[in-house]
Amino acid sequence: QVCAQLCRSPCYCPWVPPRCPRGSPLVLDGCGCCKICARRLGEPCDFLHVCDQSQGLVCDYSAAPAGTGGTCNFEDDEEGCEVNGRVYRDGEVFQPSCKLQCRCLDGGFTCIPLCQEDVRLPTPDCPYPRRVEIPGKCCPEWICEARDQHLLRDARAVSPVLPYPCQEWGTEWSACSATCGVGFATRVSNQNRYCRLETQRRLCMVRPCPALPAPFPA
Repeated sequence: QVCAQLCRSPCYCPWVPPRCPRGSPLVLDGCGCCKICARRLGEPCDFLHVCDQSQGLVCDYSAAPAGTGGTCNFEDDEEGCEVNGRVYRDGEVFQPSCKLQCRCLDGGFTCIPLCQEDVRLPTPDCPYPRRVEIPGKCCPEWICEARDQHLLRDARAVSPVLPYPCQEWGTEWSACSATCGVGFATRVSNQNRYCRLETQRRLCMVRPCPALPAPFPA
């Protein structure tokens, strides 16, 4: 028995179409009547408030109680992730910047740095190391600054031959600094051209942080 009709005829739509957030296009509602903002991955949806089909999203009612709305999800329960307003498929590799390479995995994403994250300690031949951004290059580079002469030289210059054999040594990587989301792991190692101890860092992720449920609009 039908108690209410969702689609009214003729249509009554606002004069000014809504302003949509980035990554949410204007589409027709479920009645094919008014322009609305398409719902994105993980957002609530129903018959009228449709999902963004251009991203392969459908309204998933599998986990919703009877008579309530669903959640926008990939068709066939395929999981993905949304970064900076763009949706990536599960397993897809992408670069949000030239310094990071990320992979979408099980609704979250993991990233590895593309730039070396070493820490250079002062030495007699380089008492004032400094990391600077080089125009035209993505990754910052180490330079050595002489306090007296204020001269800069490239830290990547060929190092002198060590007068003694270098026995490589290093600690294990520490636990990730964050229990969810992106954090840092550190270790101490002498595996470098100068055979000196330095602290190294790298990005890590134990698991993605759970997403907060979006409020269902009134």
